[in-house]
Order: sequence, then C-alpha cells, then structure tokens
Amino acid sequence: MRVDTDQPITLSVRNGHAHCLLCGQGNPGSWGLSFHPGQGTSVHGTVQPNAGLQGYEGMLHGGVISALLDAAMTHCLFHREVQAVTADLHVRFVEPVSAKEVVGVRAWIVSMRAPLYQLKAEIIQGDRVMAWGEAKFLMRRSSRRGRRAPVEGSAT
Repeated sequence: MRVDTDQPITLSVRNGHAHCLLCGQGNPGSWGLSFHPGQGTSVHGTVQPNAGLQGYEGMLHGGVISALLDAAMTHCLFHREVQAVTADLHVRFVEPVSAKEVVGVRAWIVSMRAPLYQLKAEIIQGDRVMAWGEAKFLMRRSSRRGRRAPVEGSAT
C-alpha cells in the first residue's frame, strides 16, 4: 500500500500508537498512514490500495474501509492532543470502493465534551462519497496515573 507521506508521522508515537497497524512508526507491517490538518477540526489523507486489501475482486474490503474511517477519526483527536478509544462505530457503505484507485479519507469532530467525543468520516474516490462513518470515542485513561489524559481547551 502506498500512502500519502508528505509530512513526517509524529502524532502516532506521541499518542501511544507507535505500533498501530495503520499509522505506527514502530510497526514494520504498518501501512504508514498519516493525516494532515484541514479546515476547522478536520483531517485528511490518501491511500493507494493494493490487491491484498480486496474483498471481492477489485473492491476494497469492508473491514479495511472501516479501519480507515476509524483511523481518520482517531487522528482528528490526536491533532487536538486527545487520546481516546473507539466506543461505538457505525459505517455506511454507499458504493463499492475500488481497490485499484486512490482513496481519500477525511474526518472531523462533531462534538467535544470530555470524556466523550463524536466524530464523522468519509471515504472518497473522485468526487463521490463511497462510505461514511460516525463514532463515539472515550478519552483514554492514562496508563501511568490511572487518570484521564488531559485535554487542552475541552469543556469539563
């Protein structure tokens, strides 16, 4: 898989994702996925799938699509210095996603009320939304102190 990597990946390491399958710098099998800030709370990235990520012939596997949506939403939070885990994820598959064309992924924060965050994300090919997801994330407990990680600028 070829990934858009025009910026160094630092958020995954800083946020405990060094060994993540999708974005981890410390995982030799990682896809090396990175997301870049967009307008407001949004992030975006692109991925060039390969044949190994197919479900049906020529179609990106639904689990891969779900993982990309989840990763984009997670990185939205990373860009706001929030570490959170997916508590609830809903995915809508609108059209088949080609495993042979570049896939765009974008996500944005809908609501930030620590410790609960609501986000949305889309998979795009060309100018069409091929799949979308919405999720609730819960702030991750700090493994060192047993307290929730701090959130800059959040409502408490």
